[in-house]
Formats: sequence, structure tokens, C-alpha cells
Amino acid sequence: MQDVGVGLYPSMSLLNHSCDPNCVIVFEGYQLLLRSVREIQIGEELTISYIESLMTTSERQKQLMRQYCFECDCLLCQNQEKDAEKLAGEEHAWEEVKDAVNEVRYPKSKEEWEQVLARCQNLLSSNMGRLPDTNIYQLKMLDCAMDACINLESWEEALYYGSRTLGPYGLYYPGFHPLRAVQLMRVGKLQYSQDMFPQALETLKQAYNIMKVTHGTDHSLMQALVELKQQCEAIMRIQ
Repeated sequence: MQDVGVGLYPSMSLLNHSCDPNCVIVFEGYQLLLRSVREIQIGEELTISYIESLMTTSERQKQLMRQYCFECDCLLCQNQEKDAEKLAGEEHAWEEVKDAVNEVRYPKSKEEWEQVLARCQNLLSSNMGRLPDTNIYQLKMLDCAMDACINLESWEEALYYGSRTLGPYGLYYPGFHPLRAVQLMRVGKLQYSQDMFPQALETLKQAYNIMKVTHGTDHSLMQALVELKQQCEAIMRIQ
């Protein structure tokens, strides 16, 4: 679910935007897949989100105007839903975290990952009790710390940060969303690596229930998830 390039898909470019869409786009290699994530009525327009939804209403509107030259008037924007949760906590604290998150560039070496992790650890520690994990910049910092730990093969610490993201992911990506499915799978793999097989199986089951809608049973990521889930089940049977 990360940008790695640009592709041109003329028919799919006809889809309009909603911050609360009824479809998502996922990729299988170069193949674009349009998947419905809820029941669609006859005659209802198919919509996707052009942007990452983990932003406040004003930030989403600014990006849509800057990049696509329109204002969104979906119900999510009209109600400014969940904006208060997204900016919960002390403002000067999340402003500092926001700046730090925006400064991070994808590291290319172990030393750079270590520097990123140290910065994340310092901010997360200093903001303990000042920022809830539901604050979107705190959540992005947790994701960043988790990525750094995975790249540094610090599996136990990666699981600690990843587990803290699941509640906020459930809040901001309710229903069927590919980002939530992928995050659950990542945490499930980390639990599996720590021999936490009952917890891993429960997490992987949650990922499976979402991914079968967002990716479909034939997707390679889904097949990897099913294989990991079966391995976990097999280990639990012989224990």
C-alpha cells in the first residue's frame, strides 16, 4: 500500500473520489484490481479515495484542491468526522511529532534506520501521557518506529509498536480497508515470530476476514496470509 511508481489506467481514471468510498484499488504486480468494500445499490456510483484518509478534513481538502482542483462534499467531510480524535492531546507535542514524521525519508542503511528509531523512541517516550495513540501523528510515529525495528530485526520491539497501532487503525479504517488488513497481517507475523501462536492466529483471522474482501482469495498477499495462518494452526494442534 505504498507508492512505488506511476501507472496509467484509462478506464479506472473515470472513477470519482469520496473520502468514504465504496471501492478500493489494490495491485497484483502491474494489474490493477477494483474491489467493492460494501454492498452497492443498483445505479450507485462507484467511488475510490484519491488520497490517504489518515488526515483531518481540512488537510484532505487542501490536498484535493492542490492536486485535483476540487473540494470534496462527502458526508465524512460535511460532518468533519473523527477530527477531534485525530488531533487529540497537547498541540505543541503533536506539532513536534508532525514535523519529525514529515522529515523522515526512507532510510537506505542500517545506520540511518538506527537514527530514525532513536528519534522515534525519544519522541514517543517524551510524549508519554501527552499524546494518545489515536492522534494521527503519534500513530504515524508508531508506524515509523515499527518499520525501523523490522528493518533492524528487532522483532519484539516491532511487535510492541505494532500492537499499539491496531486500536487506532480500527478507528480510522473501519469495515474493510486494505491498510488495516495489511497492518493486522504484519502484527500477526510478528506475534508468530515471538511464538505467540494463539494471539497470532486471532490477529491473522482478523486480517483474513478483511483481506478476502479487499484483495480477494487469489491475490498473492492473501495466499501468503493463508499459508501463515495454516502454519500457526498446525503448530497449535501439536502443542
